[in-house]
Amino acid sequence: MVFTGLRWLTDRWPGGTIRNEAEVYSGYYTEAASALQPIKTGTMTRTPDQAPQQAGPQAEPPASPHAAPPASPHAARPAEQLRADARQNRARLVTAATEAFAEKGADAPLEDVARRAGVGIGTLYRHFPSRLDLQAAVFRSQVVTICGQGDTLLESDEPEQAFATWCRALAAYLVTKRGLSKALIEAVGVESELMKSCWMAMRDTTERLLAAGQQAGVIRSDVDSMDVMRLVHGVAVSTEKDPGRAGLLLSVTLDGLRAKPG
Repeated sequence: MVFTGLRWLTDRWPGGTIRNEAEVYSGYYTEAASALQPIKTGTMTRTPDQAPQQAGPQAEPPASPHAAPPASPHAARPAEQLRADARQNRARLVTAATEAFAEKGADAPLEDVARRAGVGIGTLYRHFPSRLDLQAAVFRSQVVTICGQGDTLLESDEPEQAFATWCRALAAYLVTKRGLSKALIEAVGVESELMKSCWMAMRDTTERLLAAGQQAGVIRSDVDSMDVMRLVHGVAVSTEKDPGRAGLLLSVTLDGLRAKPG
């Protein structure tokens, strides 16, 4: 299946509003432009505005938690160009880092990530020359995953149920990834092209699920994808310290978005 949300990004950028939208949601949708390799989903490849960063003479010594030894040639190559064993190691590292960052925050020890993945710290640094590279890879993979879930919902569920499930999944994602995206923004800023692309991928997925619900007559026709994103974002932020209320507030939100009879 082609990931249509990201494919859409390769064709055009919306004019005028992207900066404000990105700033509103920058705590949740971000990438490190210098840290990402191309994203490939299905038959589409998205290339970042900058190549993955290479460790050089000014790199911090390995003792720093945010730096790494000089990068090997593997660090500059897309994952699909690596040998099978190297691809497996890279995938294990991303999975392990996802777990570690969720449990211990974006500053989780890299040695712990390597241990969870069952590889040495040198292998981690060959794939991800800095902590920023690893954080960005985790964030990127999660954006692809959550939008892929939206694509699946479009194909398998009734429009109203698909839309509701997407809103709940998106709210949960916003909460769990907030610390990681905050760390990335502090490192690379809010204006990176890849941060905008992540935001637009999620908005595009929301737009397609919303359109399906509106065409089926189950979602009110006077709202757009930005309205939905603002509402879900508001629930996620307002319940950060009281997550038990998130389900109720999302239910109220979804009731308000439901089309009213006659």
